[in-house]
Amino acid sequence: MEPPADSPDSNGRYTQWRNWSGFWLLGLCNNFAYVVMLSAAHDILKKQENTTASTSTTTFAVDFQGGNSSNSSRYDCNPVSTAAVLLADILPTLFIKLIAPFVIHKLPYGLRVLFCTVMAATSFLLVSFSSTVWMSILGVIFASISSGLGELSFLSLTVFFSRDVLGFWGSGTGGAGVAGAFLYSGLTQAGLSPQITLLIMLVVPFAMLISYFVLLVPPPSLPQWRSRETEYAVVSSEERRQLMDGSEEEEQEKSTQETGSTGPLTLKDKLHVIRGLLKFVFPLGLVYFAEYFINQGLMELLYFPHISLSHAEQYRWYQTLYQVGVLVSRSSLCCVKIRKLWALALLQVVNAVLLLFAVRYQFLPSVWLVFAIILYEGLLGGAAYVNTFHFISEETEDRQREFAMAAASVGDSLGIAFAGLAAFPVHRYFCSV
Repeated sequence: MEPPADSPDSNGRYTQWRNWSGFWLLGLCNNFAYVVMLSAAHDILKKQENTTASTSTTTFAVDFQGGNSSNSSRYDCNPVSTAAVLLADILPTLFIKLIAPFVIHKLPYGLRVLFCTVMAATSFLLVSFSSTVWMSILGVIFASISSGLGELSFLSLTVFFSRDVLGFWGSGTGGAGVAGAFLYSGLTQAGLSPQITLLIMLVVPFAMLISYFVLLVPPPSLPQWRSRETEYAVVSSEERRQLMDGSEEEEQEKSTQETGSTGPLTLKDKLHVIRGLLKFVFPLGLVYFAEYFINQGLMELLYFPHISLSHAEQYRWYQTLYQVGVLVSRSSLCCVKIRKLWALALLQVVNAVLLLFAVRYQFLPSVWLVFAIILYEGLLGGAAYVNTFHFISEETEDRQREFAMAAASVGDSLGIAFAGLAAFPVHRYFCSV
């Protein structure tokens, strides 16, 4: 008996939904541990006997309870900028993204995922059971390594699937910021200790394993457990056509005609690819520089003292609205695509300059206006991320695409690192005023 006529089509849709769901969860799980560590490390350190009374900060959780009584600044700010913690968080990721694209092809994808899972789980355990400052910091570093290696690996992995999975990966990474902050805050405010909360969240690395090894339907060309050192991994147009719609099919055929070689990329080839990526990496880095300069250098200083919201509540709303903006724009690739990446960068720089002057001269009349600007900041940042990698995937030759996706991921980390360096003295200056 012959199968129903619509059976292949139904199977194709089922495979498509599995891959979409898999990449969304991979994005969520990959960034989740990093987000939670930034909050949890602060809470753990507060409870350690040897911790001083200084009000250390993290990206998503800052202790403003009762204000900063030791600080007489009109900004009621913490003398230790969140940029200091940001630098410690981003440097391991930056190092990995600078080095790994040149050697990571020697490590099969299956082993990469296992390594990232182990590192993420170890970060939860280290911070949960930490009894010293260095153990907590080591836990955050492990989360950073897991996130950095995972990001460049999963971006490279998207080239083996239909191009639309990139949008679901981006949406998942945006969801991690909202889900991580809300879940951690919700569980701790419900009465669970930070240690127990972190142990519960060990389910997240396990979910990454399920997403990769169970949900995804990999094509035969994916080097799951074998090295591609001698045979550079490419996606054949025949396999991709099975997962693409008609318009993408024609586009892929044109791309395939442009490159016939499937051999490994030489160092010269890789340097040539990197030169071609600069038009993408520079705008992305500039967006993230301005974005994190706001988040780590200015956000705490945007304080309105005579309203119903406390300083802590204002800051948390800033962070929440920023994460919501990132989630919305990183999920927008299916609806709108923005090719003018430099425009996004310049708009984000305008945001940073506006808020810098607003901190200095305090001319913004309402916290609600700041809420709108912070939401807009998140929208710009998320849009820059997903559109950058979409157009890299679209405009790069098959043979170069896997390396290009990994190499370009350094752009955001470079921007964040330079933002931390710039934000630290600016924040300290305003705190001394």
